[in-house]
Amino acid sequence: MASLSHRLLDGRLKLRHLILATTIADSGSLARAAEHLHITQPVVTRGLQDLEGIVGVTLFDRSTHGVTPTVYGEAFVEYARAALAAIAQAGRTLTDLVEAEAGTVTVGTHLAGSNVLLPLAIARVKKEHPAVSIVVREATPDVLTSELLLGDIDLTVGRLTATDARIDQQRLYVEPIVFVVRADHPILGGAVPTIAQLARLPWIVPVEGTALRRELEQVFATHVLPWPVNRVECTSALTLRRLILDGDYVAALPELVARDDESLAIVNLADGDLSHLARPVGISRVHDRWVPPAVMAFTDHLHAVAAELSEPR
Repeated sequence: MASLSHRLLDGRLKLRHLILATTIADSGSLARAAEHLHITQPVVTRGLQDLEGIVGVTLFDRSTHGVTPTVYGEAFVEYARAALAAIAQAGRTLTDLVEAEAGTVTVGTHLAGSNVLLPLAIARVKKEHPAVSIVVREATPDVLTSELLLGDIDLTVGRLTATDARIDQQRLYVEPIVFVVRADHPILGGAVPTIAQLARLPWIVPVEGTALRRELEQVFATHVLPWPVNRVECTSALTLRRLILDGDYVAALPELVARDDESLAIVNLADGDLSHLARPVGISRVHDRWVPPAVMAFTDHLHAVAAELSEPR
């Protein structure tokens, strides 16, 4: 194993080998990898043979149906992705240093924090540093974690849940989960409703695999209620809000999504509350990754805005 480690550092392994390995893994065939890299298939084949000669093991099994990574290939591709992400991050860091105040912050978000915390922090950063570019990407937490580790985004803002050990999390505030409907929804016109009454309405629910989806399923199970048949599974904040306003939908959402929106209303329950679903909202970043000045400034404003949102009202 020591000799293999030496071969990887003796100068023969090139950046093109890392790009080639990850592209083949993503493409599933040498032909598609060649098309993606804008080179011929024989060049891809020779490049893979060269790489496997350097590492001394077979990285991909070939068949008439394409190629699949071996156990060695899966391990190598994982580290190749990490190395490429680090190089890409180094390039962005150097650019930020050269441009000083004109850096770029790429932030990922998912519901919690996206409608109040994030816009206020962005507005303050832009007022203080007009040349800083802010890129916001909305996705499910699992996708955001992957993009964070790959270096495609600098940080994420949202609910803090158990995650990869390589990611540091900074808690900003605790935000309750509430049931939300449109402000003139018929369910609000009579007695305080029960969860069973809400369950008979159409629902907007989180997509599978998210923490809030699992928690909401547990709420239904605890009250011995069937999972809504009439439902929409949605992760887009804008689409979700439009659906609520245009129909009789109910959704379980972070409280700040509805608190300052006069078109939405929080439903009080006659048989319990959702206090056990409250979760911290915060910032996630990759452990020990260098933080550019623009990202640091943005993080400072997130903390300041969060402190204000946490003040009693």
